[in-house]
Amino acid sequence: MNIILLGPPGAGKGTQARRLVEERGMVQLSTGDMLRDARTSGTEMGKKVAAIMDAGQLVTDEIVIGLIDEKIRNGNAAGFIFDGFPRTLGQADALNELLSRNGAQLEAVIEIAVDDQALVNRITGRYTCGKCGEVYHDTTKPTKVDGVCDACGSTDLKRRADDNEDSLKTRLMEYYKKTSPLIGYYYARGDLKSVDGLQDPEKVAADIAKALA
Repeated sequence: MNIILLGPPGAGKGTQARRLVEERGMVQLSTGDMLRDARTSGTEMGKKVAAIMDAGQLVTDEIVIGLIDEKIRNGNAAGFIFDGFPRTLGQADALNELLSRNGAQLEAVIEIAVDDQALVNRITGRYTCGKCGEVYHDTTKPTKVDGVCDACGSTDLKRRADDNEDSLKTRLMEYYKKTSPLIGYYYARGDLKSVDGLQDPEKVAADIAKALA
């Protein structure tokens, strides 16, 4: 099964992707992670990525598609979760072609829908463990011991520099301009299924499981 997780920054895509990886054995294809891995891989593609990123330039769609193609060709019986890709209609078309070339298809597109102001409240209180990636929140999910990760015991707790109201509103505007047209695109194709992302993560996960059933 190959799926896309859609939603604005902070909607909980990463949290739900990790659950699908753990529970179903799927592989999460995050654009950021793939670029970081490629940069240090030493492959020809990796050297190309490193050169572009070191020069402060944007990595082209062609390169990102190439990285995804490598992952898909290596195969995974349980399927892939596309997180952070596609972001535009052009990338969506490219992904369809790539899957078709590899004898695969897209089974579902899950939109994690959220209210903007509620999202601002959620994000501005968010922090993560720099060691294991566990996510916390000042109000809804603080650590049991102040400054110590519940999951791994690390004290390396971090807040993203852009997890503030002004930065988030800028990121949301960018999302709505470039990525939200995908919602209409996948709705027209009959692939789109929407879940309420403001629920408890357990309930969101249960709704996603129903959507994929």
